Order: sequence, then structure tokens, then C-alpha cells
Amino acid sequence: MPAQPPKAALLATPDDVEAQFYDALREGDIVKLMAVWADDEEIVCVHPGGPRLVGPAAVRAAFEAIFSGGTVQVQPERLRTVQSMTASVHSVVERVVLTTAETARTGWVMATNVYFKTAQGWRLVAHHASAGTATEPPEVVEAPSTLH
Repeated sequence: MPAQPPKAALLATPDDVEAQFYDALREGDIVKLMAVWADDEEIVCVHPGGPRLVGPAAVRAAFEAIFSGGTVQVQPERLRTVQSMTASVHSVVERVVLTTAETARTGWVMATNVYFKTAQGWRLVAHHASAGTATEPPEVVEAPSTLH
């Protein structure tokens, strides 16, 4: 009996999509990673310091290049969300651990993930990550009293 292809995970909430996205990065699983993206030619991804990647082919090629160097040990933290019935915007601080033969170093990246509710459930339509920092970024919650 031929092997059955894996079934797509039910992505019932934006949190489900986000969990699968970061699991796929940690596992280096391009199929699992691309399954979270919307089936749309206008999906957008920006990696730290990189160009704007538009469309599934460009997004896939970029992640395949990343995975050729190994998995990405990343953990989203300090989630902030704004959600409506059909869209959800997640702002996260990504804790990234880079391991070499000599040492392990931790860096932080600010990222925004945008999800739309589609006929296939919630899907990622945009991922934008800032340049990384060696120190954990502060979070400013209250506006300063002076704007200038």
C-alpha cells in the first residue's frame, strides 16, 4: 500500500498558525513551514536586513536557503496581538540561539506576523523581522510625556 501524504494541520486560530510556523523553523521543515502561508501570490516576507520577498516561490526559496545551514532555534516571546474576525496581527520578540562548535549566543529580533482567516482556516500572509540585537530589547508601554 503506498504511503499517504501527511494531512495539513488544522489551523483553527492565529495562535495555531504561529505555533506551527515556529515549530517548522526549529525543525527545518520546509513543507510544514509553507503549509502555514496563505495560498496567495501576494504573501510577503522580510528577513532581518533582507529584501521584501513577494509570493510563495520567493518565500520558499529564502527559507530553503536558510535551512541549508541548519534549523533556526527561535522562540517567540512577549506576544502582543490585535485581532478582528478575519485578521490578526502579532508582534513578538524572537529569542534566537545561534550555536557554533565553540559557543552558543542568544540574539533578539522584533517580528510582526500577520494572519488572515481564509477558506482553509487561518494563514500567515506577512512576516517582517527587524535586524537582530545582542541584548534583549526593552518594551515601552507608556508614551513619553514629551514627543520631541
